[in-house]
Amino acid sequence: MSQPFSLQRIDEGRDALGQQPFWLVALSLAVGVTIAVLPLAYALAIIGGVTFFFLILVQPLFGLAFVLIVGPAGALENIMFGNTVPESGQLLLLATLTAWIGHGVIRRRLFVHKTPFNLPFALFVGIGLISLLAAESLSYGLKEVLKWLEIWLVMQMVYDLSTYRHDGGNSGARFVQRRQTRFDVRWLVAMLLIAGLSQAFIGIWQFALRGEGPDHFMILDRFYRAFGTFQQPNPYGGYMGLTASLAIGATIGMLLLQLRKLQQRQIGRPAEWLWLLFFGVCALFASMGLVMSWSRGAWIGFAAGTAATLVFLPRKRLVGLSFLTLSILLLLVGLRFNLIPSSLSSRLIGFSEDLQVGDVRGIHITTENYAVVERLAHWQAGADMARQNLLLGVGFGNYEPAYEDYATLNWPHPLGHAHNYYLNILAESGIMGAIIYLSLWAVIFVQVIRLIGFLDWPHRGIALGLLAAWTALSVHHIFDKLYVNNLFIFLGAMLGIQQVLTTEDD
Repeated sequence: MSQPFSLQRIDEGRDALGQQPFWLVALSLAVGVTIAVLPLAYALAIIGGVTFFFLILVQPLFGLAFVLIVGPAGALENIMFGNTVPESGQLLLLATLTAWIGHGVIRRRLFVHKTPFNLPFALFVGIGLISLLAAESLSYGLKEVLKWLEIWLVMQMVYDLSTYRHDGGNSGARFVQRRQTRFDVRWLVAMLLIAGLSQAFIGIWQFALRGEGPDHFMILDRFYRAFGTFQQPNPYGGYMGLTASLAIGATIGMLLLQLRKLQQRQIGRPAEWLWLLFFGVCALFASMGLVMSWSRGAWIGFAAGTAATLVFLPRKRLVGLSFLTLSILLLLVGLRFNLIPSSLSSRLIGFSEDLQVGDVRGIHITTENYAVVERLAHWQAGADMARQNLLLGVGFGNYEPAYEDYATLNWPHPLGHAHNYYLNILAESGIMGAIIYLSLWAVIFVQVIRLIGFLDWPHRGIALGLLAAWTALSVHHIFDKLYVNNLFIFLGAMLGIQQVLTTEDD
């Protein structure tokens, strides 16, 4: 005699439950108990957190994507909770790196990937550690060393998780091994752009919609400079410049790919048009955030990155130089005939009359020249540090602790750095550190220019975006320091993408 339907279903359910892994049953029970016992908000927060960390364990790149979004909130968190509480971005990065290392240990494939940057990174960090032997503050120095270790580790993690080894062919008696990508590199770019897009939206709201802000951020008698969660417009503007540069390069890559297909009377796949739309939207909003930051250094850096894009966009450099020359002529014509809004042009070039070489202590300070003279004073302090500690500097990361001994009369308070990273690194790690730092960036530029030479669209566009971003960063560093507020994690991920591009065939 057959069982009643309800009892039969119960027996089937019991059998199915017995076939499930124990951990899955336990997890389901834990979720049910959490929802039943705790208030819904707390239960959802706990379940969301556990789910997030489970995703990190499965794929650490999920964790990195979240770190890139949360990381820029570090400056805001320091204001809200103080410097004694660890930043959420750093804690999440630690969890992500731990998950990645755990992957390697379990699979017995944990090793250091060969990149052109390994030796310069090691030498730079080594010089930084040596410079701390006579530094005033060891803690400041170790924090700076940690930043550079994180840059290198993030680069290695992105490269490792996005590629795999395979036998590329037979060379004599041995197989030649090379790396190939696991998935479309555009997803890695999207990961960075989504993080930048979140900050762009915050900045646009601060500038145009909020209607209030710090008094010293007011511009044009009605708006406030955008600063995101960076709490300062200049590093925020630098971040927007990097994001816009990368997005514009990726947009160019997708656009030229589609134009080529149209010339061949082919219609690109819908996914390709969606990529083009996404990259274009990111470029637009990041550029808006850049303009609204009202940061001269970020504007100048972005202009330099755009110039690099124009030069290297065509295969023939002479054509690229012609594009650049034409663009400069159009800019000069616009300035000459007031075709560019005066508020933008005066902001961009109006500071030049206050720049001077020499002792700033004799300059009369006004509200108009305050920001420029303040930078000059910190440049002078950095130059004095370097002059008196030429070999190894005052110690890696020790500009701020050493500033009191080199401050000029009207500028007793340090701003954390020299507002010129080249002077900053010369002051902190001496001539040896500065040479190695410049060598590291020379290697980065040489590699990305070579990538532009052999990659095809759309990957060539991503390489162009990286070149523009590195150029913008290098020029902006004449006026500021962008290794702040976890922005260096963003840079490490960009370096990882650059390494992944080396595995792409033409």
